[in-house]
Amino acid sequence: MKILLVDDARSVVMVMTARLSSYGYDVIAAPNGQEGVEVYAKEAPDLVLMDVEMPIMNGFEAANRIRAIEATQQWAWTPIIFLTSSDTVENLVTAIEAGGDDFMSKFVPEPVLNAKMKAMSRIAMLRQSLARANQKLHDLASQDGLTGLCNRRTMDLRSDQYWFESTARGDAFGLLMLDIDNFKKYNDHYGHQAGDDCLRIVAQAIDRCVGVFREQHPGSTAFAARYGGEEFAVIVPGVDVADFEALAQSVVYTVRNQNIPHERNGDWGVVTVSVGGEWAPHASGALVGMFRQADSRLYQAKQRGRNCAVTAT
Repeated sequence: MKILLVDDARSVVMVMTARLSSYGYDVIAAPNGQEGVEVYAKEAPDLVLMDVEMPIMNGFEAANRIRAIEATQQWAWTPIIFLTSSDTVENLVTAIEAGGDDFMSKFVPEPVLNAKMKAMSRIAMLRQSLARANQKLHDLASQDGLTGLCNRRTMDLRSDQYWFESTARGDAFGLLMLDIDNFKKYNDHYGHQAGDDCLRIVAQAIDRCVGVFREQHPGSTAFAARYGGEEFAVIVPGVDVADFEALAQSVVYTVRNQNIPHERNGDWGVVTVSVGGEWAPHASGALVGMFRQADSRLYQAKQRGRNCAVTAT
């Protein structure tokens, strides 16, 4: 268990660190509330032991700020125990209202300290298990069960968020709509199980293209999603037109080069995709217009013979 000890008294820090270290815990010390908050944000400890009276920032204010940080994170909660030599009723009430979970004397007897730390260790382990379980549930709820990409609901939520942010800043915005060519013929010829396998492989190819794009453009929030059936979408906020068109061509090329046999796909003989794209230099208006235009260009790609991208701007 990692413990953050915040106290301005060096003697207390030395004694408490020695006691806690003897139990096998990792201790990080900070000399005041302000530095304690900074260390908390950087180190993510399992437990905070916080002095009340300190220079620069007292323990109550530091606890408030830690809880404010946690409020911006999913499933974040760290036990905070206040350390004091004055266990008055007023201090206890203030400690709880500031976000503290317990109150303990700096000179607590060894057996009591050991017992409290064992209890905190159990809580830390349970908290970590709960966070992992919640993350797994969140992933299951946000992913398409077959392909592992974002599902339609998550795509709608994320794309709306990125569109709102882009319109507020006047950033560029790109959107690709993709469709597997002659997929009904694929299912009829190879069977629906093979069709599911095909969807998974195509989804992985699209996701790799988007992953490479993000690596080449640090900070990019581009993502791929399953739009429905054999249709996919790629949302690309903040992209310039050249990179947007290159990403569209990359998807077409990468899917074709998976070499998935498809005898009913015209002259190609392998699975291919058609792509329609819409790009705006400055996001404005309604996002639904972008989807409609990208879908129209997807239809144009089909008319041009499939296995191509139409992203005219």
